[in-house]
Amino acid sequence: MIVHSFHGGIHPPDNKHFTNRIPFKYLSIPQKSFIPLQQHIGKPATPVVEAGQFVEEGQLIGQANGLISANVHATVPGKVVEIAEYHTPYSEHGLCVVIESDGSFNTSGRVRQKNDFLTLDKEALIGKVQSAGIVGLGGAAFPTSVKLNPPANRTIDTLIINGSECEPYLTVDDMLMRTHPEEIIEGTQIAMKILGINKAYIGIEKNKPLAIKALQTAAANVKTHEITIIPLNMRYPQGAEKQLIYAITGREVPSGGLPMDVHVVVQNVGTIYAIREAVLFDKPLIERYITVTGKIVRKPGNYKVRFGMRVSDILEECGGLAENPSKIIMGGPMCGLALNHMDIPVVKGTSGILFLAKDETKVTPFRSCIRCGRCVSVCPMNLMPCDLGNAAEKQRYDIAEKLHPFDCIMCGSCSYICPSKRPLSHFIKVVQTALSAKR
Repeated sequence: MIVHSFHGGIHPPDNKHFTNRIPFKYLSIPQKSFIPLQQHIGKPATPVVEAGQFVEEGQLIGQANGLISANVHATVPGKVVEIAEYHTPYSEHGLCVVIESDGSFNTSGRVRQKNDFLTLDKEALIGKVQSAGIVGLGGAAFPTSVKLNPPANRTIDTLIINGSECEPYLTVDDMLMRTHPEEIIEGTQIAMKILGINKAYIGIEKNKPLAIKALQTAAANVKTHEITIIPLNMRYPQGAEKQLIYAITGREVPSGGLPMDVHVVVQNVGTIYAIREAVLFDKPLIERYITVTGKIVRKPGNYKVRFGMRVSDILEECGGLAENPSKIIMGGPMCGLALNHMDIPVVKGTSGILFLAKDETKVTPFRSCIRCGRCVSVCPMNLMPCDLGNAAEKQRYDIAEKLHPFDCIMCGSCSYICPSKRPLSHFIKVVQTALSAKR
């Protein structure tokens, strides 16, 4: 039952025109790369190199520490000058392997022998994904090998590929689907083989007609699997897992549940592309495409960058800014992370960097809740953001706990729509943090 949409949601200006017609470009390699050992949900990787050691491009420098962790690799060849704490997207004191570029690039631009994934079994395929350090590239950064290997008591019958890219400003997934449709279809087949299923959907919002057409053409050539391209109605947050699952299958993930509870696995298109690179070419995840955008960026576009490259280096490559930014966001404006400086490195979960001008941001004092109910009407999780916000202000976490705060997906729809400008998402995050500390 395909319903193409979901309850609630909003329609913010998409502002994708800055970059949605600009093909991919490669950025130069920085002199120094600051590669965090925490680029994923879970435990940071454990360093397996030392200061003074020379490393090759793609060499393992951080070993996954436990099940929910991921390998980290050298994104450039060169000398490890230090292993020290620096400000990263995950922490103000994140351990980083700092590499000074030197030596030859042994994988970039080389013709690589292609593995035949059809001859590999599930364990071998998952092993390649795990070894490559692949995590969800949609932003969550959950280790992909774990997601593709659900417990034996959970039956999976459907794979959904998230190509909706509903976050304003970002166009990297759109350009990836338009540029590499065959590769995404092949990556989808690999994921289906790992899961042992024969049905997959690729959901794409209707404001990406070229991507829809490209993938429909590529999927039409597949005879061994059922891969269906689903044009979706435009509504934020269409790309959230639970909303995407409902829009495509009509299945509702229960409160506190996971997609596998309704027999579904969801992967971002960027993750699928990385899975293909790892399985077919044994390529570790050392780079990705991102969107660099904003009206004050002199050369906005979609760029391939190496992890560990700092925002300041990227901005210099993009021609700098026409004026000082009022806000810098890693990711999109709704779910992204606001940065307080530009010496922060790009990591696996970085989908874009947004620079906003002064006239695009306004700090407005918030007022008391007027009980208008708009936040309730747009909440895609059917929560009561107004009541959660009021409970957070009064530190009545006992009340907030009964309102299912952990079902919140932090989409920001409630904050966006509130006429009193109340930071409802922030309030709910405060509740989550406080309740987590008690557990």
